[in-house]
This record gives sequence, C-alpha cells and structure tokens, in this order.
Amino acid sequence: MQMSYLAVFLILLLPISSSASTILEKKFKECLITKLDGNSESIEKIILTKSSSLYTPVLEALEQNPRWLNSSRKPLLILTPFHESEIQAGIRCSKQLGLQLKVRSGGHDYEGLSYLSKVPFVMVDLINMRSIQVNIADETAWVQAGASLGELYYKISKESKVHGFPAGTCPSIGVGGHISGGGQGTIMRKHGLAADHVVDAYLIDANGKIHDRKSMGEDVFWAIRGGSATSFGVILAWKISLVRVPPIVTVFNVERTLGEGANNLIHRWQYIGHELHEDLFIRVVAQNGGDNSKTFKAVFNSVFLGGIDRLIPLMNESFPELGLQAKDCIEMNWIQSVMAIAGFNKDDPLELLLNRTTTFKSSFKAKSDFVKEAIPESGLQGAWKIVSEEDTLAMLILEPYGGRMSEISESEIPFPHRKGNLYNIQYLVKWEVNSKEASKKHEEWAKRIYKYMTPYVSKSPRASYFNYKDLDLGQNKHQNTSYSKASVWGKKYFKDNFRRLAQIKTKFDPQNFFWNEQSIPLLNSFHS
Repeated sequence: MQMSYLAVFLILLLPISSSASTILEKKFKECLITKLDGNSESIEKIILTKSSSLYTPVLEALEQNPRWLNSSRKPLLILTPFHESEIQAGIRCSKQLGLQLKVRSGGHDYEGLSYLSKVPFVMVDLINMRSIQVNIADETAWVQAGASLGELYYKISKESKVHGFPAGTCPSIGVGGHISGGGQGTIMRKHGLAADHVVDAYLIDANGKIHDRKSMGEDVFWAIRGGSATSFGVILAWKISLVRVPPIVTVFNVERTLGEGANNLIHRWQYIGHELHEDLFIRVVAQNGGDNSKTFKAVFNSVFLGGIDRLIPLMNESFPELGLQAKDCIEMNWIQSVMAIAGFNKDDPLELLLNRTTTFKSSFKAKSDFVKEAIPESGLQGAWKIVSEEDTLAMLILEPYGGRMSEISESEIPFPHRKGNLYNIQYLVKWEVNSKEASKKHEEWAKRIYKYMTPYVSKSPRASYFNYKDLDLGQNKHQNTSYSKASVWGKKYFKDNFRRLAQIKTKFDPQNFFWNEQSIPLLNSFHS
C-alpha cells in the first residue's frame, strides 16, 4: 500500500510524536514487505524501531562520541541489511515515504551525521556487510563498506607479510566512510591516500540501481573517491589496490617537554617533515597532561618503511636535533606497526584489530587546518599555552605531507590538499562528563585555538580535511540549500573541485535524495 504525497507532507509537518513515528514505521515496514516480497517476520529481523529492545544497543554499539547520545534527533528506525536487495528496498521505501536516509559504516563521523538529523530519517547500518576478499596474485581486494580498517589490515596480514594498505590509524573506523573522504595515514608519504588506491566500486543510486565503475561512469567514480560518497549513493564495496611493504619496518615514539626543547624541535620539524625520505613518516602529537596541571609535551611518533640500520643515518642527516638513538626504536613487521600506532603493545594479539568497539569512550570535538608556511616559534608558543590551559585532554596532531602526496594532482580525485602543504593539523579536545554544559565549554576551547591559528594556516580558502567533519564551517539547513551557501564550507574541504562535485551530483542525483548537513548540493539549487 502506497502513501500519498499529501499524507507524507502532513506527517512530516508534525513534531515527531510517538503516534507520527508509529505511522511512519508501519508504512515503512509495509513498503519493505512489498519491495522484498517477504513477510513481516523476515522483515522484523532487519528493522529496529525505537520500541525495539535492540534499538538502543545497536545505535550505541559503534558510537565513538557520547555527546550525541543525549539528542532526541535519532533515527526513526534502523535498517540492518544482510543483502544488497534490502538496501535497495530501503532506499526506494525511504524515497516513497519522504524520509531521509543515512548510512553508518563504522560510526566515526566526527559530527555524528549518521546518528542525527532534524528530519525523520532511516539509518542503514552496514554492520552485517563487511566481507573482505584479498587477491594477492593481482594485489587487490574487494572490501564491503561495513568492514573496519582493522578487519581489512588483519585480513591482508593473513594473506601476505609484504602487502599493506595506506589508510587511517584507528582500527575501528569504517572502510566505507573513510575512503569516501580521502583516508590519510602513516604511509601516505610513500603511497598517497586510501582513495588514491580505489580501482572499482559498487554503488546503489537513488533509484535503487546498483552500479560498478563502468555503469556509474568516470565522473561519478571520480566523485566518490574522496568527495563524499554518501552524497551520491550507498557504497556497497570498494575494490582497492594493495601496496608493497618491506618485511621489516621501524617505529619510534620520542617525547619532549617544553623544558627539553619541544618548541624548538616542532619548529624545526616544520621544515623537514615534508621533505624527509618518503619511507619516513614523523608526526607530532602536541598535548597537555589531560588535567589542570598546565603541563605540555610533544610526542614525535614515527613509522619508517625499513630497518633501524637505515633509519638512524637518515635521522642523523635530516633531523639530528631530535637525538634519535637505536634504543628508541623497535623493529617489527607492518601489521605490528599498525597495532603500535593504534596504541596496542607489540605482543598484543592481532585479533584485537577486529574489535569494533572501545571500552572507554570520551566525548570530543575536532577541527582541522592545513599549513603551507612554517609557523614562527612565537606562534607555536602561543598555541601550546592555549593547549596547556585546557583542563581536559587537548592536543594538536600534526601530520606531514610531501612525498607521494605532492606528486598527485589536486584534481586527480576530489581531495585537493596536495603539493604546497607542509602538514595537516587536527585540533582535538576530549572530555568525560557527557552534558550540554561540558560540551559547550570544551567546544569553545576548540573554537579558541582555531581562531588563534588563523594567521598561520592556509587562506582563500582556509582549508579543512573532510574526514575531520566540522559543522562550525557551515551546514546545509535543509534539502534545498543553495550551491552558493554550501560553498562556504564546501570549498574549504574540496577547493576548486567543489563545483565539479556539484555538477556531477546534479546529474546523478537530481532530486538530491542523498543529502545531509554537509553533503554536496545541487548546482542549480537557489534556495537559502
């Protein structure tokens, strides 16, 4: 039974009371039964409504940021498909009933956009769709969008000791969203981004049709690799090319306080981090003590694609100021380095990479910047003062670019932050008390450090990394937000590629079914 557009309109005008929700839930279930030629019992296995005992546990299972849990803007219902046909039906029914549709692959969206909306929406949770097929013979893998990075890394390591994949450092991140925003990590200076290594994909469009690279066309294939794939459809799977890694890699973590010259070392790092041999990645984690102690330290955190015997001479030549010694370094294989960077111990079992949840979850707020010219020592000192003054854990994570990142054109894929960028900054503040008051307080700290850094970072536009989602930059207020309004935040993420993304979006999803607070807009939309 189909619902008239007038009925849908009237329901959506209502505050989402329990009665209105019940009507929409009932209509959605009826629609799914029709689309899937199923029965109510089979449909119940993949639909969770707010009255279901499993709704809250499933919603919160992958939540990485508890500050969203107090919101009332949660999904009308959660769809947990086992098969692509169930996603197709979910898209068609959502469209028919005028419901927004959002997708969760790993639950790591920095602004919780898969968890929240101002309008009634369906969450498609891909937790049951995480198959990984590795083909070492042709050095590729098919990875379903619900898989985590940890699951991908683990699977590759079981097939080969000399293959890896250049993606993020947090194992529980979902592959679907991570790659669709770019995907930077510790071997990007050697191999580029995760999105640079996508060779095919399966995508479901707004009509419920499944596309591969050939049928979606090269424009859409370009757009989904780093340009917000959820703006164009539901990613089912990525086909990725694997990269070669040496049998031995080296990891080190060197800590320095301000009294031990941390500021001078970070200042010097700015000049060499992006110029080092592409096998060498050294990031800086500049943080306080996580309390009111007003302390500060810098951790120089590194992965080197080779042994200590090569690393020490390179460091002595390029960054002798750090004073790195062999005793500071640990040799291991690539998958062990993945574990080490993620915070595990060297002897921890690899199976920990398969854990998609974390026992200790903190609320957090993040922002990002790109730096094109070295910040003077006085500018750095001011930043560390602000970091030290925060009464909870606050940090700046500085990740070096250069190497392969500088060789790839800004327009090769939508991710435009290539040649000319010294490093990326992630501003991050975490807190334990999950309340509106605490959130407001610590979000103000993030705004304060971001404002302070204005003179020292990229300009026209002040660029940001899409995977470090930040609604402070601007957001779509509704489905018909204009291209000019969306450009305020869109050009920060995508620079000149934003217009091409909007052109492709307009052609591929002309009704803008796939929209959210920071989705690609239609080029011909003129609403405010």
